[in-house]
Amino acid sequence: MFSSWLTLLNRGLTTPIGGVAPLIWGSLSRSLMLSSQRRVPELSSFVARTNTCGELRSSHLGQEVTLCGWIQYRRQNIFLVLRDFQGLVQVLIPQDESAASVKKVLCEAPVESVVQVSGTVVSRPPGQENPKMPTGDIEIKVKTAELLNSCKKLPFEIKDFVKKTEALRLQYRYLDLRSFQMQYNLRLRSQMVMKMREYLCGRHGFVDVETPTLFKRTPGGAKEFVIPSREPGKFYSLPQSPQQFKQLLMIGGLDRYFQVARCYRDEGSRPDRQPEFTQIDIEMSFVDQTGIRSLIEGLLQYSWPSDKGPVGVPFLSMTFAEALASYGTDKPDTRFGMKIVDISDMFRNTEHICGFLQDALSQPQGTAKAICVPEGAKYLKRKDIESIRKFAADHFDQEVLPVFPKANRNWNSPVAKVVMEEQGLGLIRRMETQEEDMVLLTAGEHESVCSLLGKLRLECADLLEARGVVLRDPALFSFLWVVDFPLFLPKEENPRELVSAHHPFTAPHPSDIHLLHTEPKKVRSQHYDLVLNGNEIGGGSIRIHNAQLQRYILETLLKEDVRLLSHLLQALDSGAPPHGGIALGLDRLICLVTGAPSIRDVIAFPKSFRGHDLLSSAPDFVPPEDLKPYHIQVSWPTGSGAEENSLNQPQHPES
Repeated sequence: MFSSWLTLLNRGLTTPIGGVAPLIWGSLSRSLMLSSQRRVPELSSFVARTNTCGELRSSHLGQEVTLCGWIQYRRQNIFLVLRDFQGLVQVLIPQDESAASVKKVLCEAPVESVVQVSGTVVSRPPGQENPKMPTGDIEIKVKTAELLNSCKKLPFEIKDFVKKTEALRLQYRYLDLRSFQMQYNLRLRSQMVMKMREYLCGRHGFVDVETPTLFKRTPGGAKEFVIPSREPGKFYSLPQSPQQFKQLLMIGGLDRYFQVARCYRDEGSRPDRQPEFTQIDIEMSFVDQTGIRSLIEGLLQYSWPSDKGPVGVPFLSMTFAEALASYGTDKPDTRFGMKIVDISDMFRNTEHICGFLQDALSQPQGTAKAICVPEGAKYLKRKDIESIRKFAADHFDQEVLPVFPKANRNWNSPVAKVVMEEQGLGLIRRMETQEEDMVLLTAGEHESVCSLLGKLRLECADLLEARGVVLRDPALFSFLWVVDFPLFLPKEENPRELVSAHHPFTAPHPSDIHLLHTEPKKVRSQHYDLVLNGNEIGGGSIRIHNAQLQRYILETLLKEDVRLLSHLLQALDSGAPPHGGIALGLDRLICLVTGAPSIRDVIAFPKSFRGHDLLSSAPDFVPPEDLKPYHIQVSWPTGSGAEENSLNQPQHPES
């Protein structure tokens, strides 16, 4: 019975009840009822109803039922459609004089009003069945009806096909949550988390531990939110992750820790990030990379919705260096090809090659690389190619040469013609080009060239798919482990100084420890990322469990103030076991599983891309008297008028 509304969402509704287009939900009954052996939940216990709207079938004929829900649609005051979280059911409005009060309630209540009806389940008249509706064989012959709450005119209709701006959806999130799509997203999220908890705690002995939200500033990593205290000049920080706490739990002997953790990062206006987000946080003692990776593969396999297809394990794995060389990124989308190919040897000793190729290859670290865009000559237009070249020049200060080895079009530039004359056959063989393929060729320093071609690879995929070429199967989930990251990166503002590539608690690769004192930039880490369809959905590492090594990395290599981490260093010197862990980004994972366009579509009450809560207009002004206990005084920009506004506390809707 629980699966009935899910089938409805897959099949959609017919025109007589609102013309709802067929929805994408698939057999949600399988995805939410993740195990056929699970006991079906009792959805009407403890409440006023006897049944849910979506569960009624011909097997219920003759039963007296009480239903509660929202009026979805009403037609000619003869019948209405009642909706709850599980689905829809048709309700007959009585027409006889003896039921005038019931008719009055059901006919006068506005759409989206909340009603309770009681009546008998009866068959629909022959020919009036609705095969596209799970409850389409029956209807409710109403005996009593009660208006529980009337609904005023709403800013938008509660129908998935009605277009709404995201700002409007966030401002009236409580209405947006009524949509079938949001109900699906949040219920699937709940079911996957429940299965993860069952796998970790029930099957593998993990301990679910809540860690503090008020903490102190952590060196390195993302910028943290600062929270004032009543002690002058002292502030808390909201943790960007429970990193230190989970390590301390391992030192405390908990052995296996798990938490659905709330995390906070003050990252400003980033389109698809949230200032507060959720991660599946995991830590284990006496474990290595292989153990962590096997755990996560089993976790995802166990919690994966069955209608999304099986999760094959083990996941593919490649090193950071391999990912950069082949895909130009540390989070490659492996659902399609267009890999980067090194063609330096073809042109290094060629006499007549001129321009940027010759200039780049004359440098000690110079390389020439290319990608093959399948049917690029057929589907890409001149303006697309010019846009690609402009992007390379503006963002990478590099030139990109489009070459058409076999295409009939005379699009090759003079330089490209020279390339074809000198190395045409070799280029065709090396790049394995077919008719109408296009080769994008560039040259320069290895990392810069790979990064550029990695971005052009994705851009070309977008352009091709916009014109009907299928490259990335939306139904395919391609998991990939990326390992052997560098332990350190040069600081952007001062390349002679180092920052942690992951975080300062990541252990160096055992084979590279000897390089820490001589060539730290060459040290690899025991850091691993999990990538799904070109998105990083998890990251973790084996941690440093030796206090002396941790102090050396913090103090000598990273130039951090170790006093901020004196508690952790002391703990590491108190018999810390080897340990490691990982965090899965729950919001991003559910977004990919559901196919939602944004992580905001899988979070009940998200912030806007500017970090605002459009529902409550947060952040908001605080009166000066409320700031006094925290010894804070706001320095207002001159002439902004903000100080006066703070006293009036206006609303700030975002458009």
